[in-house]
Amino acid sequence: MTDHTANEHDAVDEDRRNFIHIATGAAAFGGTAMFAWVAVDQWNPAADTKAASAMDVDISKIPACGEIRVLIGGKPFFIRHRTATEISEAEAVNISTLRDPQSDDDRLRPKPDGSLNRSILITSGSCTHLGCVPLGPCQGNTGDFGGWYCPCHGSHYDTSGRIRKGPAPRNLPVPDYRYLSDTVVNISL
Repeated sequence: MTDHTANEHDAVDEDRRNFIHIATGAAAFGGTAMFAWVAVDQWNPAADTKAASAMDVDISKIPACGEIRVLIGGKPFFIRHRTATEISEAEAVNISTLRDPQSDDDRLRPKPDGSLNRSILITSGSCTHLGCVPLGPCQGNTGDFGGWYCPCHGSHYDTSGRIRKGPAPRNLPVPDYRYLSDTVVNISL
């Protein structure tokens, strides 16, 4: 009879051992998952950094043929109020002749009603060659195409921010932006 009780006791211990192994494994997995979540989540930007990576800009204060420059997250951006002549020059370019082909409309974002505000052009303020900040109409040197000129290595951009001459390989990038109203634009990184 003692043999029979010993076997029952062994079976109970085996079940208990299996339960302990499963519970320990589940706790270890849960702890690892929680640690991994915290480790990955710390790579996300802090709330103050997110707030500094976007800006609302009142474009109604930019005079025709004028430009303002803003820093968002430490990066420069140009907001230019183009004249009818500058717009027509940008639209008249044969895009198949461009190094980085984009139409003028491709470089604009729609307003809430779906229409384009062709008079406002928003681009990155860093030359795509080596990151210098090009000069624009406010600085008196617009280069050979009426847009921006990078004095560091001689890149010339047109009135749509497209590279036309010089070593820069790409157009001035258009940032993520959206119209909050007809007069306010939100630019974000």
